[in-house]
Amino acid sequence: MSRASWDEYFMAIGHQVATRSTCDRKHVGAVIVRDRSILATGYNGSIRGLPHCDEVGHLMENGHCVRTTHAEMNAIIQAAKNGTSIDGADLYVTASPCWSCFKAIANAGIKRVIFGEFYRDARIFEAATALGIALVDLSHVRETGS
Repeated sequence: MSRASWDEYFMAIGHQVATRSTCDRKHVGAVIVRDRSILATGYNGSIRGLPHCDEVGHLMENGHCVRTTHAEMNAIIQAAKNGTSIDGADLYVTASPCWSCFKAIANAGIKRVIFGEFYRDARIFEAATALGIALVDLSHVRETGS
């Protein structure tokens, strides 16, 4: 077995974080990293203190479950709650960000987004190029990092 690259290592941690997700429509995990140190993590789940999809079912709008806060947003929120600067950090996320999450990622100063699979919104590619945010597709790497 070869040693995992840093990108593979942190993406594997993202997959582990995703195991905490409470919406079975899509389990997503996010890890914010700077200088090879984890700053914050997040997974998709309901608003703190409210019931989760796995407890009361999905809250559907236009074919999407809107009960949950996305993993990327939860990681950014965790950093903010703990007073952790994420400016210039990398974000590892098991699925590429939706448009709303991408806007928050950009405004938070994250400079690199590494994702494990493409998910839904191609608008992020043009915006990332215009903003100088690197998007790295790790879909060729299995969850185990090999």
